[in-house]
Amino acid sequence: MKLKGTIRRSDLEGGQWILVSEDGEQYQLGGSLGTAKDGMSAEVEGKIDKSAMSFGMMGAQFTVDKITAL
Repeated sequence: MKLKGTIRRSDLEGGQWILVSEDGEQYQLGGSLGTAKDGMSAEVEGKIDKSAMSFGMMGAQFTVDKITAL
């Protein structure tokens, strides 16, 4: 699955990476985030993990396999 949007960093609970997609949905990011920067426009590839839970509760968990800056 591919999503486009803006990557944001939240300091909640030690830090969370969030993608605000082009359609306004929020996804809490996990996985391969080595190139992520706050405010970065990006396309992320990966999958939604509907069984995952977190303290951040910033949106559905999205496990990132690849990030491409736009």
